[in-house]
Amino acid sequence: MAAPLQQRQLLNGWTPALDVYQNADNVVAVVELPGMRKEEIEISLHDGTLTIAGERKSTSDEREKTERIERFTGKFRRSVTLPTRIDAAKIAASYKDGVLTVTLPKAEEAKPKKIEVSIE
Repeated sequence: MAAPLQQRQLLNGWTPALDVYQNADNVVAVVELPGMRKEEIEISLHDGTLTIAGERKSTSDEREKTERIERFTGKFRRSVTLPTRIDAAKIAASYKDGVLTVTLPKAEEAKPKKIEVSIE
């Protein structure tokens, strides 16, 4: 029988929520990382896979007796295969109010092309 989600996360770190969407020009990844500093977040792109990793440290004092734990701490790693080719030189990331947004511009050859039909 599998351990409940919260028990597995306590043993294996935690898994932040991740959304990925795209428009004509970009693929955008949005990750909920409350309580972290930008210096604790690592972003990498390798062979079309975006990886976001880091570690959220506990804020409790070791001398305190813990009564209840609902905020996950520890290491995390999220990887997602991107749906199209990316221009790696133009990737941008911002972190505000506990939300990381990674904007990955599509490579020119991956963008939709409009083809005009000529009438003869």
